Amino acid sequence: QVQLVESGGGLVQDGDSLTLSCTESRRAGRIYVMAWFRQAVGKGREFVAGINRSGVNKEYSGSATGRFTVSRDKGKNTVYLRMNMVKPEDTAVYYCAASDEFISRDSGEYEFWGQGTQVTVSA
Repeated sequence: QVQLVESGGGLVQDGDSLTLSCTESRRAGRIYVMAWFRQAVGKGREFVAGINRSGVNKEYSGSATGRFTVSRDKGKNTVYLRMNMVKPEDTAVYYCAASDEFISRDSGEYEFWGQGTQVTVSA
């Protein structure tokens, strides 16, 4: 079983930066494709960014492109989401997710999820 624990959320102001972290407990010898999703109040869960096993291939949503950066440190079993120039519309609960397949923008393709971390951006 894979457990994912997110951290780094909080209250920030419009234009600030913050970094979310997701630490995974890894089954021996197994590395997963990882992704970040977010869910705002009253909305569905949406893809933000994904990173493949090697950390070379990355994908971003349109709103994240140019502002957010996903990365991973395999030695620390941790995936990061660096969020720059945040906006009030970035306010949401952010989840990390793990897949044994490939980067997908479909949340249904991910087998394991963290509990989420709240990011609130004030205007």
